[in-house]
Amino acid sequence: MKLDSLPVSIPETLSQLPAKENTDHSHHKKRESALMVLGTTFVTIFLAEIGDKTQLSTLLMSAESHAPWVVFLGSGTALVTTSLLGVLLGGFIASKLSPKTVEKSAGVMLLLISVMLFWDVLIG
Repeated sequence: MKLDSLPVSIPETLSQLPAKENTDHSHHKKRESALMVLGTTFVTIFLAEIGDKTQLSTLLMSAESHAPWVVFLGSGTALVTTSLLGVLLGGFIASKLSPKTVEKSAGVMLLLISVMLFWDVLIG
């Protein structure tokens, strides 16, 4: 089934707008969507990175080197590079696999990692 063939209910006010304004509305929606993705990504990564081993390593390197801006540039470049690799790999995977398969695979991998960490705590 094609998405563009589905019946769509358009409010009367939008159907009476000239084509140019309707296009602007579409552009506004795309920009809102991009900002939503940006905001969600920022909050998710920011919260995930607070207090992790990378942040603690950066804190220790900065204190030890007495060159906080150099450490900041090095750690920032490393984070941007690993994020770029993640985005490129994610784009490649998304082009080859369905979103459902990616979602299920990620869930299985996270479950497996959780079990391994739990097992390590019990045994270690």
